[in-house]
Amino acid sequence: MKQAKPIVVVKSLIKKYDGKAVVDGISFDVKEGEIFGILGPNGAGKTTTLEMLETLRPIDGGSAMLDGLDVSTNSNKVKGLIGVQPQTPSFEEKTKLVELLEFFSAAYGEKVDAMKFLRDLQLEDKAKSYVENLSGGQRQRFSIAAALVHGPKVFFLDEPTTGLDPQARRNLWDLIQEVRDRGVTVIMTTHYMDEAELLCDRVAVMDEGKIIALDTPKNLVKALLSKGFTKSQHVEQANLEDVFIDLTGKALRD
Repeated sequence: MKQAKPIVVVKSLIKKYDGKAVVDGISFDVKEGEIFGILGPNGAGKTTTLEMLETLRPIDGGSAMLDGLDVSTNSNKVKGLIGVQPQTPSFEEKTKLVELLEFFSAAYGEKVDAMKFLRDLQLEDKAKSYVENLSGGQRQRFSIAAALVHGPKVFFLDEPTTGLDPQARRNLWDLIQEVRDRGVTVIMTTHYMDEAELLCDRVAVMDEGKIIALDTPKNLVKALLSKGFTKSQHVEQANLEDVFIDLTGKALRD
């Protein structure tokens, strides 16, 4: 089986504020077609790392290459290759969803079937609604649609399921996997370890601006156990979230 080549290559990346490195010389690569997670506590440098790769913040040291392009010197070309779903997406008010998608695609010189995008995201019945009238889960799904209208190669998500109820959260997991299955490379941050374990092919763990571990979730767990880590074991076939989903239904309630 042919191994996927890296589409993102980061070497010794640095970002400083007031002389302090909040991203401190990190290096990693992301392979085509994988879901790559960046984990870490608040202030670890996760979002700043994403924003440099997204051309939203200047790089103070090191380099970042995306699909062979230097992010620092080819920001306009890089912007055409990426989709971005920020922590708190904002959209023009009093504009219908279908009109927003048509506007975003036109901005990239593309013409898309806006209704198909909305149908794929279970938002077809909201086509003539305004973003400000959507629920949290609907807004997140729509922001993903808006970020994908131009067919990006790499898709960035910053804590995409924060604040969502269990149904919306699981639906968004399915959607992220569908995006990957379309051939789009996904780079995401999250505070939810179950989310990272389920979705991510590999994860980088950041703390104080540095990457302190990078591997598959399974290998990271194995490495911990090999050090002699133990905890009281209480294996359940289901948890409270499973009960909640079973009782209330997995279907979205928008």
